[in-house]
Amino acid sequence: MNMMELIRTRKSVRTFDGRPLTEEDRKALDDYTKTITNPYEIPVSFVFLDAAEHGLSSPVINGEHLYVAGKIQKVPHCEEAFGYSFEQFVLYAWLRGIGTTWIGGTMKRELFEKAADTGEDEIMPIVSPLGYPATEKAEVDIKLRSSVHGDERLPESELFFDGDFLTPLQETSELLEAVRWYPSAANMQPCRVVKNGKSYHFYEKHPDGYKSGAAWDVQKIDLGIAICHFMSVTEGRFSISDPGITTGENIEYIATVTVD
Repeated sequence: MNMMELIRTRKSVRTFDGRPLTEEDRKALDDYTKTITNPYEIPVSFVFLDAAEHGLSSPVINGEHLYVAGKIQKVPHCEEAFGYSFEQFVLYAWLRGIGTTWIGGTMKRELFEKAADTGEDEIMPIVSPLGYPATEKAEVDIKLRSSVHGDERLPESELFFDGDFLTPLQETSELLEAVRWYPSAANMQPCRVVKNGKSYHFYEKHPDGYKSGAAWDVQKIDLGIAICHFMSVTEGRFSISDPGITTGENIEYIATVTVD
């Protein structure tokens, strides 16, 4: 399976068949976490947590035995770096037939943070259950996916632009199709891309009424996932240098990838 197929076929799994991961799969996941990097060069720590041992659960998850938590130092761009690195793990797990789903709210956060030994200078934005997908989904799983329209994406004309935010990009590519299918919190799809020559400028579209000041910006995590998808299907030079393109309200520059 190539990377584009992996991106297109991977889906959130909330209903597992109850089997613990094999020792081989568990070791492969652990080994893979040691190879994960991101273009921000901010390390992400992955911690595997036994659900029964730590009393961990989520009301939207069924049949899980194991969770993985991600921790990162609370520094500038930590959210984007986290999203980039955690998505690499998610895609690798899917390649091995292991299901995951991003959980940021439907859990007792204090229990997970304690189990993961989260430091005062760290944040633990996301955890995921790990397991083998069940044949049939639980009712809560079906309802949740339906409520956020998880299988739908905005049209390209609302996401990708040519030179400025007034001109939709007429012809998209596999690179941008990979971006289009990134998962995002509540399927809000905050990523916008402006193509200018060989440079692709990534922006975050904040929701109406957005106010900064939270412990972290979950939509910046989403942008990290989108950039991960893009850079997983092409080689490119990563930079953070605002090109000065005029943006609409609540649109924030994030990063640029230049494809040679």
